[in-house]
Amino acid sequence: MKFSTQAEEDVLFATAVSDSYQLVVWNDDVNTFDWVIKALIDICGMEAEQAEQCTLLIHFKGKCGVKDGDYDELKAMRDAIADRSINATVEERVG
Repeated sequence: MKFSTQAEEDVLFATAVSDSYQLVVWNDDVNTFDWVIKALIDICGMEAEQAEQCTLLIHFKGKCGVKDGDYDELKAMRDAIADRSINATVEERVG
């Protein structure tokens, strides 16, 4: 059995805290699939296939959590997405 050191515990805690938020993109009746896909590629750094899959989820489920991370990083992405007239929020992850 291996015991964790304080440094390992600190890293695990920092990792858990830094990923405790999620960028959620919401469906609307205005933006095209191509526009949302391009935004996810440009802003979130997704590959085209992943952006397409997220866009389908947004369309059919009403929303999709597209990225996990710390609040400041995701807030900047949310602002950039909103600049393209796409509705997005940063939400605290539950669970």
